[in-house]
Order: sequence, then structure tokens, then C-alpha cells
Amino acid sequence: MTPPKKIRVLIIDDSATVRQTLAAVLETDPQIEVIGVASDPFVAAKRIRDEVPDVITLDVEMPRMDGITFLRKLMAQHPIPVVMCSSLTEAGSETLLQALEAGAVDIILKPKMGVAEHLLESRIRICDAVKAAAGARVGGRRRDAVTAVHEPEKKLTADAMLPPPGGRAMARTTETIVCVGASTGGTEALRVVLEALPLDSPGMVIVQHMPEKFTASFAKRLDSLCAVEVKEAEDGDTVLRGRVLIAPGNKHTLLERSGARYYVSVKDGPLVSRHRPSVDVLFRSAARSAGANAVGVIMTGMGDDGARGLEEMKQAGAHTLAQDEASSVVFGMPKEAIARGCVDRVVSLYALTQEILRAAAR
Repeated sequence: MTPPKKIRVLIIDDSATVRQTLAAVLETDPQIEVIGVASDPFVAAKRIRDEVPDVITLDVEMPRMDGITFLRKLMAQHPIPVVMCSSLTEAGSETLLQALEAGAVDIILKPKMGVAEHLLESRIRICDAVKAAAGARVGGRRRDAVTAVHEPEKKLTADAMLPPPGGRAMARTTETIVCVGASTGGTEALRVVLEALPLDSPGMVIVQHMPEKFTASFAKRLDSLCAVEVKEAEDGDTVLRGRVLIAPGNKHTLLERSGARYYVSVKDGPLVSRHRPSVDVLFRSAARSAGANAVGVIMTGMGDDGARGLEEMKQAGAHTLAQDEASSVVFGMPKEAIARGCVDRVVSLYALTQEILRAAAR
């Protein structure tokens, strides 16, 4: 039996220490092979002529040519999945959003050294991002030459944050709450959905897998483009019509209810379904707190975060939607939810806004 093909990665970073550390992290995964490193885009271009990688990790700030310029040239001439590698800075987060708009598949933080738990979490996030990128749709086509298996570590479920929903039916309220989960490819997909929302749209809570700091810039960017208010969620924020709350990176966000009022709790906690924030945590909290007063939406992304939670929402009476394969950058998360039989409708990205509004008004 032929062994599965490994994901071949080229690392581009001007720091020798980062190149060495990132290579060591990636090579802990038996499905990934680092085929080379480059100190700047000019060196990288020569390497790519010799061997085309499946995925590139790319630093933003480098001598001779910055990462965004190189990314734009690459996407125009030879589209290859690119994962941007960044330091944890507020200032750099705006630049990284430009990279996602220019065609980067995902953002990862440079590995944290020191605390063993941080190293483990960094490794999980970095390796998962590279695997997702390997199968992502880039330049209008999906790269399906590499099949990534996504199960090296045992995953915690939402049980780590809150108990499963009870059997009692939730009292109806006048407001419907929309809960959305997305990962790889979600930043641009969410922009498409949110830009089309009218001002009086139902309140919405979103988990988009992104590092901390970047979710604040992402929310500000969307707020400038949309009729609805978009903000990074803060503990205790009320879910209101015309408001979209984005779960902050590196924190779990839960939907809570007090009387007829819905609000969010923002909490620390372990990785759930390999993520923090986790879609499963948000969706389970919606099943517990909103029941049939909710709409659950699962969008593009690798893995299965959100599939179990969407099933719990469906069992609690919520209406459930999934983005279709043709419009997903990575079809993992919607595919897993569909396989569980818990999706009411599978919808193209470009019809998703209207379908959400219909479901909320039902």
C-alpha cells in the first residue's frame, strides 16, 4: 500500500530562528514535510522554480520585498496556498487582514516558546492551518492533490466548558438569535454575508477561528463595510437587532439568556475541538439558552468544530444552515455537519444572507 503523500511546505521568513523553530514544529507532524526555507521572497522564487510546494508560510515584514507584495505577485502568476505567519501585534493585524483579502488562506502566530502548554497549542494551530491550506480552493480551483488526516491529538468536546443541553423546551421570545461558525476561508465569506445584511437584521454571534488581536481588527474592518454594527464581543455584551458580535481570538464565547435578554459570556478555557474560540461551545450554549429561538449557520473551514454543536441546536428546535461545497474554500466543517443529518438547508455563500433572514423570520 502506497503511503499517503505528505504536505510539502516552504517557509519564508527573514529570521533564522523563526525558520528553524517553524520547521521543527511542522516536522513533528508525520503528514507534513518542510521542503525548504527562504530568507526573503527572491530566494523563495528561485526555490519555487525548482520545486512547487503545496503550502507556503509567509512572513509579512521582510527585506527587499514585503510579504503582501510577494503574495499579490504569487496569486497573479502562480496561485499556491499561503498561510501568513505573524507576531502578536495590534498594529500588524490590519496588514494581515489585507493579506487575507489578497488571497492568503489563513493566519498563524509565530510559535510561542517556553511554557509547554503554549508550545502544544501553537503546534496544533500551526499544523492544522497548514493542513487546511493544503486542500483549500485558491485562484478559483481546489487543490485536492493532498489529503490531510486531521486526528493526531485527542480533542476535548464542549463538555470542557458547559454541560449538554437539557431536555426542557425554551420559552419563545420575540427575538431570534443567529449563531455562526467559520474557519479557513471564513474572513472573506463572512464579509459577503454581513455586507448584505439590512440594518434591522436579527442579532448575531460569530465564531471565526482567528488569533487574538486580529479579531478586533477584523470586526472594525467589517463595521466599516456593513450597515449593521459589528464589534468584537466583550463579556456581558447584549445581543441586539442590527448588531453582530465577533468572538475574540483565544477566548470562548457563549450565548446566555436572562429573561428575554440575550447576552454573551467571554471566558478562558482549554482548546475545544482543537480551537479557542470553539464553534461547538457557542452552538451548545445557543442550544441551552435559545433553543428554537436560534438559527445555526456553519460555514467554510477544515475539521469538525461546530458539527456536534449544530446537531445539539437542531435537537433543541433551531433552524440550521450550511454553506455548500462549491462556495467553500474548505468544505470540512459543513461536510461534517451535513453527514450528521442536522442541516435543514445547504446554501451557496451568495444566497446565505437571504436564507438566514428567512429562517430568522419563520
